[in-house]
Amino acid sequence: MSHDHDDNHHGPDGHSSGHSNVDWREHGVKVIPGNSLDPNTAQTPGMNRATAINQARAGAEKIWAGTVTIHANAKTGAHHHGDLESIIYVVKGRARMRWGDNLEFVAEAGPGDFIYVPPYVPHQEINASRDKTLECVLVRSGQEPVVVNLDIEPVEKPEEVLWKDPIHK
Repeated sequence: MSHDHDDNHHGPDGHSSGHSNVDWREHGVKVIPGNSLDPNTAQTPGMNRATAINQARAGAEKIWAGTVTIHANAKTGAHHHGDLESIIYVVKGRARMRWGDNLEFVAEAGPGDFIYVPPYVPHQEINASRDKTLECVLVRSGQEPVVVNLDIEPVEKPEEVLWKDPIHK
């Protein structure tokens, strides 16, 4: 049985098809040192965001990545990120997330945990520690630095929500 295509998508010259004239040195893998991130991005009071990967810095077209730091015993204002999806990976510290129209839901995450924030979800990040900085890596589904800061009166006692894998319920 013969195939009309090569499963590896490589041409006879060994290069990926359609990319044989690309300067991979200039347009290949980029390593961005942690000490050279760019703080000139949209901010929310209570947190510091810094850009690692975007179009201008690395040539990314569909994603944005950077870091988020929240000082000990601090919290952000309520906000959302428009139609962007966000993934937060907790590196150090304890994150408390509140979300909902009145920030009525809450969940916590620690080092090694991932947090997914769908588009338009009103949310607030809180450093659950009184004396340690919360450090996270943030990845977004788009390039636009969309941050819509909201004026929300939070409920006093949010409902704790424990995540359950929908596949393994």
